Amino acid sequence: MSVDPAAFARLLCGYCLDVEPGDQVSVRTTTLAAPLVLAVQRELLEREAWPLVHVELPGQQEGFWDAARDVHLDGVAPATLTEARAIDASLRIQAPHNTRALAGVEPSRTSRVMRAQAEVREAMLSKRWCLTLWPTAALAQQAGMSDAAFAGIVARALFLDRPDPVAAWRELRDGQERLIDRLAPARELRIEAEGTDLTLHVGGRTWVNSDGKHNMPSGEVFTGPHETSAEGRIRYTIPSSPAGTEVTGIELEFRAGEVVSARAERGDDVLQAALATDPGARRLGEIGIGTNFGIDQPIGNTLFDEKLGGTVHLALGRSYPETGGTNESAVHWDMVCDLRPGGRLTADGEPILVDGQFTPGGRSASTRA
Repeated sequence: MSVDPAAFARLLCGYCLDVEPGDQVSVRTTTLAAPLVLAVQRELLEREAWPLVHVELPGQQEGFWDAARDVHLDGVAPATLTEARAIDASLRIQAPHNTRALAGVEPSRTSRVMRAQAEVREAMLSKRWCLTLWPTAALAQQAGMSDAAFAGIVARALFLDRPDPVAAWRELRDGQERLIDRLAPARELRIEAEGTDLTLHVGGRTWVNSDGKHNMPSGEVFTGPHETSAEGRIRYTIPSSPAGTEVTGIELEFRAGEVVSARAERGDDVLQAALATDPGARRLGEIGIGTNFGIDQPIGNTLFDEKLGGTVHLALGRSYPETGGTNESAVHWDMVCDLRPGGRLTADGEPILVDGQFTPGGRSASTRA
């Protein structure tokens, strides 16, 4: 199965970004996403919008980190901030040539760039935005699959294998709304799995229905836990790859909402550097529950893995204000805890997820469940 770029572009420009005539839409990706970029450009033009296309060349990122001076690490080009403030919507398409291209970059340098880009990031998040992925050989290799098998997973996760993908996303949205109705009154959540027993408070916080408008694919509900509430330990068995460096076997211990102990079996220097970015990086900004059963295995990419049905993810750092969360940080690092099988999530003692399956009354209406 392949991914139809025209159908994908219609989904992105229509359902996700709701592009209107006159909109200025920033599109950022690499040369490997050319089929999708050309389809998106056509779709934007047909909608009488303005495509602002930025295509990264092979080796461009590596070249930046090799030659960048302090001014580039601790600041941003004025034109970059101007565009972020002027656009109406943005689309970022992950399509890497090499998922480990930046593995040799010193973590403290990437932390500096994250801090410097905070204003640009906030400006773009205040507009319509969408993050997605185009299948590449590097992503397929990272997932341990053939190119064709990986493209099939992408198509199914996006519901592009369905006659009406938009209808499928609306069905998932409705199912997630029912899950939110069940979670909304909860005050305390508890996550239990091997190496994990963590409680946190969410009373009074707002749950958000992530139905593909910002992340495509999506399939999660999330909120911002109370900043001082996390207590206990959590172990993440699904690898994470921030800045192109694989981090595995992450274990965190929380007291009064703050990370007091942290280690990773691999990539520990990256973890420690992220925690040292700023005070907010040691607190949780999000807890999310994955509901997309079109994704049936981790692929080594957080955009997909955090939506995997039967998992929960918690993000260190920045909270989303729409949830009521107040934590501020240049970091937002989602880490996925797999509850399939042997794990459970409870809300005020009531089971919500057991062995990666929603209990009666809490099940999301995923079109793949």
